[in-house]
Amino acid sequence: MRETFHIISDGSCDLPQDLVKDKNITVVPFYVSFDDEHYCKENVDIGIRDFYQMMVEKKGVYPKSSMPSIQDYEEAFLPFAEAETPVICICITTKFSGSMQSALNARALILEKYPQAQIAVIDATINTVLQGQYVLEAAELRDHGVSYRDAVARLEEIKSTGRIFFTVGNMEYLKHGGRIGRVAALAGGALDIRPIITLKQGEIFPSGIDRGRKRTLKKVMNLLLDYLNQSSLGIDCYSIAVGYGYDIEEGAAFREQALAVLREKGYTIEQIPVYQIGATIGVHTGPYPLGFGIIEKGIHAMRR
Repeated sequence: MRETFHIISDGSCDLPQDLVKDKNITVVPFYVSFDDEHYCKENVDIGIRDFYQMMVEKKGVYPKSSMPSIQDYEEAFLPFAEAETPVICICITTKFSGSMQSALNARALILEKYPQAQIAVIDATINTVLQGQYVLEAAELRDHGVSYRDAVARLEEIKSTGRIFFTVGNMEYLKHGGRIGRVAALAGGALDIRPIITLKQGEIFPSGIDRGRKRTLKKVMNLLLDYLNQSSLGIDCYSIAVGYGYDIEEGAAFREQALAVLREKGYTIEQIPVYQIGATIGVHTGPYPLGFGIIEKGIHAMRR
């Protein structure tokens, strides 16, 4: 069956490669470098596990990421323009990267040759695992037969509901990347103080500090509970996922703990997927980010 539209995302979506293939999604990778000279395509030239392993082994070395090029996007768009298949391209928040501008420039080049091509480039205003959930909502809309234009409208409608609640292993990578002036000011230089952070609408906000991993993760859990408690919608109207960095066992254990807490609070939920946070965001968080992504489901929005 011909697609009503095709979905493309930049590599910040951090979806597992087998899931991307199963859902028929095209991912345009970011690049990562440990020496400012040699840049490798994420999940092509370097795997995510290898990326984190290098971070763990090379303490004091701060890798950098680089956005996809105009040519990268042009090559991704071209076959769908030729096939007259509409495209929805979802890009990391413009407040973190110029990836969307590369996509818009590539779109303009494609339209010069294929003026009838339909390519909607969307600023997700979010990133990493939450962006991946958003991309999967686009796939759900497509697979339920929603038209290209209606899907674009619904995706624009739900993106403001996206939140990431997370913590990190330490402050060093966030400080080095210059991402958390307000968070760093809260934490100062105190021993073992770790931040709890909320990301919404493309920006990060301090949501508290505490000592030690267990205490900060408890506060991350409380942020999710507060979000659900303040919502007029049921938990079944949301997509929730856990994102982790280097330590998959910690990510899986956190997921099980979260399921237990949610059920104890009376929420009916069967499962929460666990996804690995990729290099695009990992260069800023360090090897040990851990938290939740939550966003309203697209199909639910269609039925309201």
